[in-house]
Amino acid sequence: MSLDLLDWRRRVADLYAQVRAVAASDPLGALAGFREGRDELFGSHPESPIPETDRAGFAGLPWWPYDPAWRFEVLVHDRPAERLTVHSGTGEAFTLVRLGAVETPSGWLDVHWIDVYGGGLFLPVADATNGHDTYGGGRYLLDSVKGADLGGTRNTLVLDFNFAYHPSCAYDPRWSCPLAPPGNRLRGPVEAGERL
Repeated sequence: MSLDLLDWRRRVADLYAQVRAVAASDPLGALAGFREGRDELFGSHPESPIPETDRAGFAGLPWWPYDPAWRFEVLVHDRPAERLTVHSGTGEAFTLVRLGAVETPSGWLDVHWIDVYGGGLFLPVADATNGHDTYGGGRYLLDSVKGADLGGTRNTLVLDFNFAYHPSCAYDPRWSCPLAPPGNRLRGPVEAGERL
């Protein structure tokens, strides 16, 4: 815990605020600004998950081309609250509480409240690209603890898989990141967002 981590979180939250401000009218511009800002943070910030020894050669994160078919606003459907424990790649346990579920063209995803470090809305996703085109443990769509929120209303969420990103542990095993639980696994590939 440090002021550098606070700065990282503020800057990530600022990136998402910029996306929410322009994504409806200029989705390609919003994504380009997001990717540029994320590359800058990963390449130079002291809290970057890229190991310090690898930052000098860092040329940017790889992404699939923008696909408008992977952006939509979805209703959060009620589901019985379910408390579950998920683990990270390092074995650390994280508690999630299911708040509801959303329907996507590739299947249903559970929406969770992550019950750690202050709490927040959390939507990890695993799909058929994991383990070869994307990190084996999945990617994140929303993590409001870190400001990763694309907007919506009281009962809806904006999901844009073009913004799906790898957790920090995909770049350095010293990070401990909750992995996608069974209710967050889609059937087919999601070729949108960040890739390896």
